[in-house]
Formats: sequence, structure tokens, C-alpha cells
Amino acid sequence: MSALEARDLHMGYTSGKLRTEILRGLSLTIEAGRLTLIAGPSGCGKSTLLSILSGLQRPDAGSVIALGEDLFRGDRRARDRFRLQHTGFVFQGFNLFPALTALEQVMLPLGYMGVPDRAAEERGRATLDEVGLSDRMHLLPAELSGGEKQRVAIARALVKQPELLFADEPTSSLDAANGQIVIDTLRRIAHEHATTVLCVSHDPRLVTHADRVLQMEDGAILDDRRISNGEELAAKENIP
Repeated sequence: MSALEARDLHMGYTSGKLRTEILRGLSLTIEAGRLTLIAGPSGCGKSTLLSILSGLQRPDAGSVIALGEDLFRGDRRARDRFRLQHTGFVFQGFNLFPALTALEQVMLPLGYMGVPDRAAEERGRATLDEVGLSDRMHLLPAELSGGEKQRVAIARALVKQPELLFADEPTSSLDAANGQIVIDTLRRIAHEHATTVLCVSHDPRLVTHADRVLQMEDGAILDDRRISNGEELAAKENIP
């Protein structure tokens, strides 16, 4: 079952008389309940692809079907509602509010969703416990390590119980130990919550933990590999 489908995506920018293509007619399908990694060198278009698949950025041409819905058929408000209800985001820079405790950070999106305060606090506590931060929930970001900040960010995304979770370079600013914790957490979320996790990263450790690895270069997918029970299976579809 597919959770995301991109059809003939084109994206680029013009500087003076020069046109630079970032995505070149890219098409792919992302299965539900798996951790899929988009890997590739800097500037290959992977972050742009993630931004489009999550509805944050409109492509120049092409379409994205997310959970059976055409993301770009409606207006921006419709996309904002879709993201609030169905998606979570984890960014390289954590994006935490300095004046809020870990628990308050995690409860924040539930307020926008209309969840009552008591229920939001219960879900926030349970989610922080799930990522191993039950003893850190009353601390501010300045009192947390980089790895703990990223786990708070993951909890904030996970507390919404999203069908889709997008992660952009989630381990790039972390040391080896904390990076491994984040990787293990993302994989567990995909498998235990049946969440579709789509991650952009150049971290080679993620390759061995992903269910599928899409290798990008120059705005196109050059390789598509699936991992099953520790063995790599070639996936021929979606490769130009």
C-alpha cells in the first residue's frame, strides 16, 4: 500500500538568463509503514524533494498524492490543514522554543488540533517516555543535550500520531551515540506505529537501518534498494 506518490515532478530556479533544474521529471511511490531514506550528495535535490512531498513547497510541474489526496489541488490552507492532521516534521536544527519545557514543546501541536489540556499533557508525557525522556520533560532546551533536543523534536512530531513523518538530516548535528539513538527511534516509529517515515540524510548509518534507500543525483533517482531481513533486494521500478 502506498502512502505517497510523486508523478513527474519538475522544480528549478532562474538566475538571470540561467535556468537550473533541481528535479527532472521525478516519479516515485513510497510504501506505508516503512522507513525510507533519500540519500545523495549535497545539492542533488533531496531536500527539495522532501519539501515538495510534505506539501511545504509547490513544484513547478507534477503532482503529489499523499494518503490518497492530491496535495496541490487545493489552496495553501487545505495543505496546512493536511499537514496539521496527518504529518509530523523533524528538522536538523530542532526548531524548539527557548522558553518552553520539553513537555510544553510536545503538547504544543495538540493545542492547535483542539486536544484538551489534560489529554494533551497525558499524551505528551507518554510520548516523551517513549523516546526515553520522561526524566527530562520539565527542562528547557538550554538544559538539554543535542541528542535530547532532537528526541524532543521527534516526540513533538510523534505525539500527533501522524501517518507521515518527514525528517530532514535528523542526525547531522549529533555525535555518534546520540545519532544512533535517533536512528533507532525513527526505525521503531515506522515499524511499531505503522508510520511512514521519509528521511533525507547523508549519514551512512541510516542506510543499514532503512527499509528502502533511494539514491539521488542531479535531480533524479539513480538507484532504489530495499532491505528485507538484512538482505538487500533490488527494486527495479521507479529507476529511470
